[in-house]
Amino acid sequence: MLRRALETQGHLVVEARDEPEAIEHLRTVRPAVVLTDLKLPIGDGLGVLRAAKATDPDLQVVVMTAFGSIQDAVTAMKDGAMDFLAKPVDPDHLLLMVERAIAQRRILADYMLLKEESAARRGAPRIIGEDPGLRHVLQQLHRAAATDATVLLEGESGTGKELFARALHAFSPRADGPFVAINCAAIPEGLLESELFGHEKGAFTGAVGRKSGRFEMAHRGTLFLDEIGDMPLGLQAKILRVLEDRQIERVGGTTAFHVDTRVVAATNRGLKSAVAARQFREDLYFRLSVFPITVPALRDRAGDVGILAHHFVERFCRDMNKKPLPFSVAALDAMRAYAWPGNVRELQNCMERAVILCDGDTIHTRHLNLSLELQAAPVGEAPLVNPEAVTPAVADVFDQLDLSGTLGEAVRRMTAEVERRKVGRALRDAGGDKARAAEALQISYKALLQKQREHGLTN
Repeated sequence: MLRRALETQGHLVVEARDEPEAIEHLRTVRPAVVLTDLKLPIGDGLGVLRAAKATDPDLQVVVMTAFGSIQDAVTAMKDGAMDFLAKPVDPDHLLLMVERAIAQRRILADYMLLKEESAARRGAPRIIGEDPGLRHVLQQLHRAAATDATVLLEGESGTGKELFARALHAFSPRADGPFVAINCAAIPEGLLESELFGHEKGAFTGAVGRKSGRFEMAHRGTLFLDEIGDMPLGLQAKILRVLEDRQIERVGGTTAFHVDTRVVAATNRGLKSAVAARQFREDLYFRLSVFPITVPALRDRAGDVGILAHHFVERFCRDMNKKPLPFSVAALDAMRAYAWPGNVRELQNCMERAVILCDGDTIHTRHLNLSLELQAAPVGEAPLVNPEAVTPAVADVFDQLDLSGTLGEAVRRMTAEVERRKVGRALRDAGGDKARAAEALQISYKALLQKQREHGLTN
Protein backbone atom coordinates (compact mmCIF):
# COMPACT_ATOMS: atom_id res chain seq x y z
CA MET A 1 0.00 0.00 0.00
CA LEU A 2 2.80 2.41 0.90
CA ARG A 3 4.77 1.53 -2.24
CA ARG A 4 1.75 2.21 -4.47
CA ALA A 5 0.96 5.48 -2.68
CA LEU A 6 4.56 6.68 -3.10
CA GLU A 7 4.85 5.56 -6.74
CA THR A 8 1.63 7.43 -7.50
CA GLN A 9 3.46 10.59 -6.44
CA GLY A 10 6.35 9.81 -8.81
CA HIS A 11 8.78 8.31 -6.26
CA LEU A 12 10.98 5.31 -7.13
CA VAL A 13 10.61 2.69 -4.37
CA VAL A 14 12.99 -0.17 -3.50
CA GLU A 15 11.56 -2.81 -1.13
CA ALA A 16 13.32 -5.07 1.40
CA ARG A 17 11.82 -7.91 3.45
CA ASP A 18 14.11 -7.72 6.49
CA GLU A 19 17.17 -6.01 7.99
CA PRO A 20 19.87 -7.98 6.05
CA GLU A 21 18.13 -7.30 2.71
CA ALA A 22 17.72 -3.62 3.62
CA ILE A 23 21.42 -3.34 4.48
CA GLU A 24 22.33 -4.98 1.15
CA HIS A 25 20.15 -2.45 -0.72
CA LEU A 26 21.77 0.42 1.20
CA ARG A 27 25.15 -0.69 -0.15
CA THR A 28 24.00 -0.55 -3.77
CA VAL A 29 21.27 2.12 -3.80
CA ARG A 30 21.51 5.72 -2.58
CA PRO A 31 17.99 6.47 -1.32
CA ALA A 32 16.76 9.91 -0.32
CA VAL A 33 14.53 8.54 2.46
CA VAL A 34 14.25 5.23 4.32
CA LEU A 35 10.88 4.00 5.67
CA THR A 36 11.18 1.03 8.00
CA ASP A 37 8.91 -0.97 10.26
CA LEU A 38 10.26 -1.57 13.76
CA LYS A 39 9.30 -5.26 13.81
CA LEU A 40 10.88 -7.29 10.98
CA PRO A 41 11.11 -11.04 10.27
CA ILE A 42 14.90 -10.87 10.69
CA GLY A 43 16.49 -8.01 12.62
CA ASP A 44 14.56 -4.85 13.40
CA GLY A 45 13.98 -1.29 12.25
CA LEU A 46 16.54 0.16 14.66
CA GLY A 47 19.21 -1.98 12.96
CA VAL A 48 18.10 -0.61 9.58
CA LEU A 49 18.21 2.92 11.03
CA ARG A 50 21.76 2.49 12.31
CA ALA A 51 22.91 0.93 9.01
CA ALA A 52 21.35 3.82 7.06
CA LYS A 53 23.11 6.40 9.24
CA ALA A 54 26.40 4.54 8.92
CA THR A 55 26.04 4.63 5.13
CA ASP A 56 25.06 8.31 5.01
CA PRO A 57 24.75 10.42 8.18
CA ASP A 58 22.39 12.82 6.37
CA LEU A 59 20.00 10.09 5.21
CA GLN A 60 16.47 10.72 6.55
CA VAL A 61 14.86 7.68 8.25
CA VAL A 62 11.23 7.27 9.39
CA VAL A 63 10.51 4.37 11.77
CA MET A 64 6.96 2.92 11.88
CA THR A 65 5.36 0.36 14.18
CA ALA A 66 2.06 -0.87 15.56
CA PHE A 67 3.89 -1.89 18.73
CA GLY A 68 5.15 1.56 19.55
CA SER A 69 6.23 2.75 22.97
CA ILE A 70 7.78 5.87 24.41
CA GLN A 71 11.07 4.01 24.88
CA ASP A 72 11.10 2.86 21.23
CA ALA A 73 10.52 6.45 20.09
CA VAL A 74 13.30 7.79 22.34
CA THR A 75 15.75 5.13 21.10
CA ALA A 76 14.90 5.80 17.45
CA MET A 77 15.27 9.58 17.81
CA LYS A 78 18.58 9.21 19.67
CA ASP A 79 19.87 7.04 16.83
CA GLY A 80 19.01 9.77 14.33
CA ALA A 81 15.50 8.98 13.10
CA MET A 82 13.69 11.88 11.46
CA ASP A 83 10.38 10.78 12.99
CA PHE A 84 8.59 7.86 14.66
CA LEU A 85 5.08 6.95 13.54
CA ALA A 86 2.54 4.53 15.04
CA LYS A 87 0.52 2.40 12.62
CA PRO A 88 -1.93 2.56 11.01
CA VAL A 89 -0.15 5.38 9.18
CA ASP A 90 -2.18 7.99 7.33
CA PRO A 91 -0.80 7.83 3.74
CA ASP A 92 -1.37 11.56 3.17
CA HIS A 93 0.54 12.40 6.33
CA LEU A 94 3.36 10.06 5.35
CA LEU A 95 3.56 11.54 1.83
CA LEU A 96 3.94 15.01 3.34
CA MET A 97 6.68 13.71 5.62
CA VAL A 98 8.53 12.12 2.68
CA GLU A 99 8.33 15.38 0.70
CA ARG A 100 9.65 17.28 3.71
CA ALA A 101 12.53 14.81 4.13
CA ILE A 102 13.49 15.13 0.46
CA ALA A 103 13.27 18.93 0.67
CA GLN A 104 15.53 18.94 3.75
CA ARG A 105 18.08 16.79 1.95
CA ARG A 106 18.09 19.13 -1.07
CA ILE A 107 18.51 22.16 1.20
CA LEU A 108 21.43 20.46 2.97
CA ALA A 109 23.06 19.55 -0.35
CA ASP A 110 22.65 23.13 -1.61
CA TYR A 111 24.07 24.45 1.65
CA MET A 112 27.12 22.16 1.46
CA LEU A 113 27.71 23.17 -2.17
CA LEU A 114 27.46 26.89 -1.38
CA LYS A 115 29.76 26.41 1.60
CA GLU A 116 32.37 24.67 -0.54
CA GLU A 117 32.12 27.36 -3.24
CA SER A 118 32.48 30.08 -0.61
CA ALA A 119 35.47 28.32 0.93
CA ALA A 120 37.04 27.88 -2.52
CA ARG A 121 36.74 31.62 -3.15
CA ARG A 122 38.56 32.22 0.13
CA GLY A 123 41.32 29.86 -0.97
CA ALA A 124 40.30 26.70 0.89
CA PRO A 125 42.48 23.68 0.03
CA ARG A 126 41.09 21.15 -2.43
CA ILE A 127 40.71 17.60 -1.13
CA ILE A 128 40.82 15.39 -4.20
CA GLY A 129 39.28 11.95 -4.51
CA GLU A 130 36.08 10.05 -5.19
CA ASP A 131 36.45 7.13 -2.78
CA PRO A 132 33.27 6.59 -0.67
CA GLY A 133 35.36 6.48 2.51
CA LEU A 134 36.87 9.87 1.69
CA ARG A 135 33.42 11.30 0.87
CA HIS A 136 32.22 10.11 4.30
CA VAL A 137 35.18 11.82 5.99
CA LEU A 138 34.37 15.05 4.14
CA GLN A 139 30.77 14.85 5.38
CA GLN A 140 32.10 14.52 8.92
CA LEU A 141 34.43 17.47 8.29
CA HIS A 142 31.54 19.70 7.21
CA ARG A 143 29.51 18.68 10.25
CA ALA A 144 32.38 19.43 12.61
CA ALA A 145 33.15 22.73 10.88
CA ALA A 146 29.69 24.08 11.64
CA THR A 147 30.36 23.70 15.37
CA ASP A 148 33.11 24.97 17.67
CA ALA A 149 33.93 21.47 18.95
CA THR A 150 37.51 20.31 19.38
CA VAL A 151 38.42 17.92 16.55
CA LEU A 152 40.98 15.11 16.62
CA LEU A 153 42.32 14.04 13.21
CA GLU A 154 43.85 10.57 13.30
CA GLY A 155 45.68 8.87 10.47
CA GLU A 156 49.03 7.65 9.22
CA SER A 157 51.85 10.02 8.35
CA GLY A 158 51.43 11.54 4.90
CA THR A 159 47.64 11.22 4.66
CA GLY A 160 47.17 15.00 4.61
CA LYS A 161 45.88 15.72 8.11
CA GLU A 162 46.98 19.37 7.95
CA LEU A 163 45.13 19.75 4.63
CA PHE A 164 41.97 18.47 6.33
CA ALA A 165 42.54 20.83 9.25
CA ARG A 166 42.87 23.81 6.89
CA ALA A 167 39.72 22.73 5.05
CA LEU A 168 37.82 22.45 8.34
CA HIS A 169 38.92 25.99 9.24
CA ALA A 170 37.90 27.30 5.81
CA PHE A 171 34.43 25.73 6.10
CA SER A 172 33.89 27.06 9.63
CA PRO A 173 32.46 30.40 10.84
CA ARG A 174 36.06 31.21 11.89
CA ALA A 175 37.27 31.21 8.26
CA ASP A 176 38.02 34.94 8.35
CA GLY A 177 40.21 34.45 11.45
CA PRO A 178 43.79 33.15 11.53
CA PHE A 179 44.83 29.53 11.01
CA VAL A 180 47.93 28.84 13.11
CA ALA A 181 49.78 25.52 12.96
CA ILE A 182 52.50 24.07 15.19
CA ASN A 183 54.22 20.68 15.06
CA CYS A 184 54.50 19.47 18.64
CA ALA A 185 57.17 16.91 17.69
CA ALA A 186 59.45 19.33 15.84
CA ILE A 187 60.08 21.75 18.72
CA PRO A 188 62.30 20.83 21.71
CA GLU A 189 60.39 20.25 24.94
CA GLY A 190 62.00 23.25 26.64
CA LEU A 191 60.78 25.67 23.96
CA LEU A 192 57.35 24.20 23.20
CA GLU A 193 55.58 25.80 26.18
CA SER A 194 56.87 29.24 25.21
CA GLU A 195 55.83 28.67 21.57
CA LEU A 196 52.31 27.72 22.63
CA PHE A 197 51.64 30.23 25.41
CA GLY A 198 54.18 32.98 24.75
CA HIS A 199 56.46 34.54 27.36
CA GLU A 200 57.06 37.75 29.24
CA LYS A 201 60.23 39.81 29.09
CA GLY A 202 62.92 38.28 31.30
CA ALA A 203 61.06 34.96 31.73
CA PHE A 204 64.28 33.13 30.82
CA THR A 205 67.70 33.82 29.36
CA GLY A 206 67.22 35.35 25.93
CA ALA A 207 63.66 36.57 26.57
CA VAL A 208 64.45 40.18 25.71
CA GLY A 209 60.79 41.12 25.16
CA ARG A 210 57.23 39.90 25.42
CA LYS A 211 56.26 37.29 22.83
CA SER A 212 52.77 36.11 21.90
CA GLY A 213 52.20 32.36 21.77
CA ARG A 214 50.32 30.33 19.18
CA PHE A 215 47.12 30.22 21.25
CA GLU A 216 47.14 34.01 21.35
CA MET A 217 47.96 34.32 17.64
CA ALA A 218 45.00 32.06 16.80
CA HIS A 219 42.49 34.19 18.76
CA ARG A 220 39.10 34.02 16.97
CA GLY A 221 40.60 31.48 14.59
CA THR A 222 41.90 27.90 14.63
CA LEU A 223 45.02 26.43 16.24
CA PHE A 224 46.27 23.21 14.65
CA LEU A 225 48.32 21.05 17.05
CA ASP A 226 50.07 18.54 14.79
CA GLU A 227 51.63 15.36 16.23
CA ILE A 228 50.03 16.02 19.62
CA GLY A 229 50.79 12.42 20.61
CA ASP A 230 54.45 13.46 20.99
CA MET A 231 53.65 16.28 23.43
CA PRO A 232 55.38 15.92 26.85
CA LEU A 233 53.11 14.81 29.69
CA GLY A 234 53.78 17.92 31.75
CA LEU A 235 52.61 20.18 28.96
CA GLN A 236 49.54 18.03 28.29
CA ALA A 237 48.08 19.13 31.65
CA LYS A 238 48.40 22.79 30.64
CA ILE A 239 46.74 22.14 27.26
CA LEU A 240 43.86 20.45 29.07
CA ARG A 241 43.43 23.48 31.31
CA VAL A 242 43.30 25.82 28.32
CA LEU A 243 40.69 23.66 26.59
CA GLU A 244 38.53 23.67 29.71
CA ASP A 245 38.97 27.30 30.88
CA ARG A 246 39.83 29.08 27.59
CA GLN A 247 42.48 31.00 29.50
CA ILE A 248 46.26 31.08 29.08
CA GLU A 249 49.16 32.49 31.02
CA ARG A 250 52.43 33.44 29.37
CA VAL A 251 55.64 31.84 30.62
CA GLY A 252 56.94 34.16 33.36
CA GLY A 253 53.57 35.90 33.62
CA THR A 254 51.26 36.19 36.62
CA THR A 255 47.96 37.04 34.93
CA ALA A 256 45.74 34.67 32.97
CA PHE A 257 43.70 36.04 30.07
CA HIS A 258 40.94 34.71 27.83
CA VAL A 259 41.53 33.36 24.31
CA ASP A 260 38.81 32.46 21.81
CA THR A 261 40.66 29.72 19.92
CA ARG A 262 39.25 26.60 18.31
CA VAL A 263 41.66 23.64 18.61
CA VAL A 264 42.16 20.96 15.97
CA ALA A 265 44.69 18.27 16.90
CA ALA A 266 46.29 15.56 14.78
CA THR A 267 48.29 12.42 15.46
CA ASN A 268 49.69 9.45 13.56
CA ARG A 269 49.88 7.47 16.80
CA GLY A 270 47.12 5.40 18.34
CA LEU A 271 46.28 7.67 21.25
CA LYS A 272 44.15 5.00 22.92
CA SER A 273 47.16 2.70 23.18
CA ALA A 274 49.30 5.65 24.31
CA VAL A 275 46.76 6.29 27.09
CA ALA A 276 46.91 2.61 28.09
CA ALA A 277 50.73 2.84 28.18
CA ARG A 278 50.48 6.00 30.33
CA GLN A 279 52.24 8.02 27.64
CA PHE A 280 49.23 10.28 27.07
CA ARG A 281 46.75 11.73 29.56
CA GLU A 282 43.37 10.03 29.45
CA ASP A 283 41.48 13.22 30.40
CA LEU A 284 43.18 15.16 27.59
CA TYR A 285 42.41 12.38 25.11
CA PHE A 286 38.69 12.54 25.95
CA ARG A 287 38.77 16.35 25.75
CA LEU A 288 40.47 16.30 22.34
CA SER A 289 38.32 13.57 20.82
CA VAL A 290 35.00 15.39 21.12
CA PHE A 291 34.73 14.89 17.35
CA PRO A 292 37.29 12.31 16.12
CA ILE A 293 37.86 11.95 12.37
CA THR A 294 40.06 9.23 10.86
CA VAL A 295 41.77 10.25 7.62
CA PRO A 296 42.03 7.13 5.40
CA ALA A 297 45.36 5.78 4.22
CA LEU A 298 45.98 5.92 0.48
CA ARG A 299 46.04 2.11 0.21
CA ASP A 300 42.45 2.13 1.53
CA ARG A 301 41.34 4.41 -1.31
CA ALA A 302 43.28 2.82 -4.16
CA GLY A 303 40.79 4.12 -6.72
CA ASP A 304 42.01 7.66 -5.99
CA VAL A 305 45.67 6.92 -6.81
CA GLY A 306 45.24 7.66 -10.52
CA ILE A 307 43.17 10.79 -9.85
CA LEU A 308 45.76 12.18 -7.42
CA ALA A 309 48.68 11.22 -9.67
CA HIS A 310 47.19 13.09 -12.65
CA HIS A 311 46.50 16.11 -10.42
CA PHE A 312 50.08 16.24 -9.11
CA VAL A 313 51.63 15.70 -12.55
CA GLU A 314 49.53 18.51 -14.07
CA ARG A 315 50.61 20.83 -11.27
CA PHE A 316 54.32 19.97 -11.51
CA CYS A 317 54.28 20.18 -15.32
CA ARG A 318 52.76 23.65 -15.02
CA ASP A 319 55.35 24.70 -12.42
CA MET A 320 58.22 23.39 -14.56
CA ASN A 321 56.86 24.78 -17.83
CA LYS A 322 56.47 21.31 -19.32
CA LYS A 323 53.64 20.10 -21.51
CA PRO A 324 51.16 17.73 -19.80
CA LEU A 325 52.58 14.22 -19.42
CA PRO A 326 50.29 11.14 -19.65
CA PHE A 327 51.08 7.82 -17.91
CA SER A 328 51.81 4.57 -19.67
CA VAL A 329 49.44 1.70 -18.87
CA ALA A 330 52.27 -0.13 -17.08
CA ALA A 331 53.02 2.93 -14.94
CA LEU A 332 49.37 3.23 -13.87
CA ASP A 333 49.23 -0.50 -13.06
CA ALA A 334 52.42 -0.21 -10.99
CA MET A 335 51.05 2.73 -9.02
CA ARG A 336 47.78 0.93 -8.29
CA ALA A 337 49.64 -2.20 -7.16
CA TYR A 338 52.02 -0.28 -4.88
CA ALA A 339 51.18 -0.06 -1.15
CA TRP A 340 52.15 3.66 -0.74
CA PRO A 341 53.40 3.39 2.86
CA GLY A 342 54.08 7.14 2.81
CA ASN A 343 50.52 7.81 1.60
CA VAL A 344 49.64 10.96 -0.39
CA ARG A 345 52.91 12.69 0.56
CA GLU A 346 54.92 9.84 -0.96
CA LEU A 347 52.74 9.89 -4.09
CA GLN A 348 53.26 13.64 -4.45
CA ASN A 349 57.05 13.30 -4.09
CA CYS A 350 57.02 10.40 -6.56
CA MET A 351 55.13 12.45 -9.15
CA GLU A 352 57.46 15.42 -8.78
CA ARG A 353 60.46 13.13 -9.30
CA ALA A 354 58.80 11.48 -12.31
CA VAL A 355 58.13 14.82 -13.99
CA ILE A 356 61.77 15.83 -13.43
CA LEU A 357 63.14 12.53 -14.77
CA CYS A 358 60.81 12.21 -17.76
CA ASP A 359 62.55 13.52 -20.87
CA GLY A 360 59.97 12.14 -23.31
CA ASP A 361 56.25 12.64 -23.75
CA THR A 362 55.04 9.82 -21.42
CA ILE A 363 55.75 8.83 -17.81
CA HIS A 364 56.89 5.18 -17.69
CA THR A 365 57.45 2.80 -14.78
CA ARG A 366 61.18 3.54 -14.74
CA HIS A 367 60.45 7.20 -13.94
CA LEU A 368 58.48 6.26 -10.81
CA ASN A 369 61.36 4.51 -9.01
CA LEU A 370 58.92 2.62 -6.77
CA SER A 371 60.44 0.45 -4.05
CA LEU A 372 58.29 -2.64 -4.41
CA GLU A 373 59.68 -4.26 -1.27
CA LEU A 374 57.58 -1.84 0.80
CA GLN A 375 54.36 -3.80 1.16
CA ALA A 376 51.21 -2.91 3.07
CA ALA A 377 51.08 -4.12 6.67
CA PRO A 378 48.18 -6.26 7.91
CA VAL A 379 44.90 -4.42 8.42
CA GLY A 380 45.01 -2.33 11.58
CA GLU A 381 48.80 -2.01 11.66
CA ALA A 382 51.00 0.80 10.41
CA PRO A 383 53.20 -0.13 7.45
CA LEU A 384 56.79 -0.90 8.42
CA VAL A 385 59.87 0.09 6.53
CA ASN A 386 62.22 -2.86 6.24
CA PRO A 387 64.96 -2.02 3.76
CA GLU A 388 66.56 -5.48 4.12
CA ALA A 389 63.38 -7.51 3.74
CA VAL A 390 64.07 -8.48 0.11
CA THR A 391 67.19 -10.23 -1.11
CA PRO A 392 68.06 -9.64 -4.78
CA ALA A 393 67.31 -12.64 -6.95
CA VAL A 394 70.54 -12.18 -8.87
CA ALA A 395 74.15 -12.07 -7.81
CA ASP A 396 74.79 -8.52 -9.01
CA VAL A 397 72.47 -6.14 -7.14
CA PHE A 398 73.34 -3.32 -9.52
CA ASP A 399 71.48 -5.13 -12.29
CA GLN A 400 68.32 -4.25 -10.39
CA LEU A 401 69.00 -0.50 -10.17
CA ASP A 402 67.45 2.16 -12.37
CA LEU A 403 70.47 3.71 -14.11
CA SER A 404 68.50 5.55 -16.79
CA GLY A 405 69.05 9.23 -17.55
CA THR A 406 72.23 11.25 -17.05
CA LEU A 407 74.97 10.39 -14.56
CA GLY A 408 73.81 13.17 -12.25
CA GLU A 409 70.21 11.93 -12.30
CA ALA A 410 71.24 8.34 -11.57
CA VAL A 411 73.50 9.45 -8.69
CA ARG A 412 70.71 11.57 -7.19
CA ARG A 413 68.29 8.64 -7.37
CA MET A 414 70.77 6.27 -5.74
CA THR A 415 71.66 8.81 -3.04
CA ALA A 416 68.00 9.35 -2.21
CA GLU A 417 67.43 5.57 -2.06
CA VAL A 418 70.41 5.00 0.25
CA GLU A 419 69.24 7.85 2.49
CA ARG A 420 65.69 6.47 2.60
CA ARG A 421 66.91 2.96 3.47
CA LYS A 422 69.35 4.22 6.12
CA VAL A 423 66.75 6.38 7.85
CA GLY A 424 64.18 3.58 7.67
CA ARG A 425 66.62 1.11 9.22
CA ALA A 426 67.54 3.54 12.02
CA LEU A 427 63.86 4.03 12.87
CA ARG A 428 63.27 0.27 12.87
CA ASP A 429 66.34 -0.44 15.03
CA ALA A 430 65.25 2.26 17.49
CA GLY A 431 61.79 0.70 17.77
CA GLY A 432 60.17 3.86 16.44
CA ASP A 433 61.96 6.14 18.96
CA LYS A 434 62.76 9.17 16.80
CA ALA A 435 65.19 10.71 19.30
CA ARG A 436 67.28 7.49 19.40
CA ALA A 437 67.16 7.17 15.61
CA ALA A 438 68.36 10.77 15.16
CA GLU A 439 71.20 10.14 17.62
CA ALA A 440 72.25 6.96 15.78
CA LEU A 441 72.26 8.83 12.46
CA GLN A 442 74.07 11.78 14.08
CA ILE A 443 71.55 14.27 12.76
CA SER A 444 69.17 16.60 14.59
CA TYR A 445 65.66 15.52 15.59
CA LYS A 446 64.22 18.16 13.25
CA ALA A 447 66.38 16.90 10.36
CA LEU A 448 65.10 13.36 10.95
CA LEU A 449 61.48 14.54 10.76
CA GLN A 450 62.26 16.38 7.54
CA LYS A 451 63.82 13.27 5.98
CA GLN A 452 60.82 11.18 7.06
CA ARG A 453 58.57 13.62 5.22
CA GLU A 454 60.83 13.73 2.14
CA HIS A 455 60.93 9.94 1.78
CA GLY A 456 57.39 9.17 2.94
CA LEU A 457 58.64 7.02 5.81
CA THR A 458 56.46 5.81 8.69
CA ASN A 459 57.63 4.07 11.80
